[in-house]
Amino acid sequence: MMAIIVTLIRRTRVQAKELADMFDVSVRTIYRDIEAINQAGIPIITYQGANGGISIAEGYRLDKSVLTNNELAAIVTALKSVSTSYAGFNNQILLEKLKSTVPPAHLESFNLMTQQVLIDLSPWGNDSGLKEKNTLLKQAIDALKTVSFEYCNAKGELSSREVEPHTLVLKGQKWYLYAYCRIRDSFRLFKLSRMKNVQVNDAGFSRRETNLEELPWDKEWHRSQNVVHIVLGINPEVRILAEEWFGVENVLPDGNGRFTVALSFPEDDWLYGFILSFGSHVEVLEPEHLRDKIRNTAREILAIYDD
Repeated sequence: MMAIIVTLIRRTRVQAKELADMFDVSVRTIYRDIEAINQAGIPIITYQGANGGISIAEGYRLDKSVLTNNELAAIVTALKSVSTSYAGFNNQILLEKLKSTVPPAHLESFNLMTQQVLIDLSPWGNDSGLKEKNTLLKQAIDALKTVSFEYCNAKGELSSREVEPHTLVLKGQKWYLYAYCRIRDSFRLFKLSRMKNVQVNDAGFSRRETNLEELPWDKEWHRSQNVVHIVLGINPEVRILAEEWFGVENVLPDGNGRFTVALSFPEDDWLYGFILSFGSHVEVLEPEHLRDKIRNTAREILAIYDD
C-alpha cells in the first residue's frame, strides 16, 4: 500500500489494472487496498470511463508529501541491507518497483544515494542454508503453521521441539525465531543456526498476544536471577577493543597501568566464552566464583594441549 501511495504521488492518474500488474495481485485486491488507504486518511478518487483511473485528490496532493527522494532512498538502502541475509521477500522485484516511482530525471542521483551505505548482515562465506531456513520459517509464520525441529542448546543438549512461530529476529548479527514452545509452554528465542531438520507442519495455530516493541527476549536475557555483576582487569594492549565492546565511558584506568570495567551480564556459557576470547589480556577480578570458572576452564584447555 505504501508503494501504491508513492506511485499515485509520482503520477497523475493510474488504472487499477496497471497497479494490479505492477504488484502481481488482482484488481479486486487493488480496490481493497485503495479503500484501506482512504480509511487511513489519504483521499483517493476513482475516475470512470476511457480516461479513467485512480488518483489522489488534487488538493491533498498539493498539501501533502508522503515520501521524498531521500526518504525513498533510505527505504531502498534498508531493503538492500536486509536482503544480504534474508531472502524471505522477492526483494529484487520490490526494489525495481520502488525505483520505478522515481522520475527519470532524478534516477541517477537517486541511485547514487542508495549506494552510499550498505549494511552487510550476512556472515563471511556462503551460508545459503541459513537463508533457506529463514524463508521456510517466514512461510510458516505467514500461513500460521506450527514448526517442528531438533534444537541444540548452548550446553550441547539436544531436544525435539514443536513451536508456534511468531517473529524472525535479527539480534547481534544472528538470526533467531521468537516462538511459543508447546513443550515448554512459554515463549522462547531459538537461534536458527542451532535448529536442525526444520519442518513446517499441517497443524495451524492462532497468534498469541505479544508486545514486540518491549523486546521481550531482552527482558528474559536480563532477568535478575541470571545476571552477575563482574569486574574485569584490562591490559593496555586491548584497551581499544574493550572500549568497543563495553563503551569508552566504562573502561577506566586503575592507576597501575591497566584498566578496569564493571558491568552486569547474564551468566551463561556465552559469558565464559566471551571472557576467554580476550586470552591473557583480560582478568576476572570479581566475583570469585566466576574467576574460579575461568581459571578451571583455562586449565582444562591447557591440559588438552599439554597432552
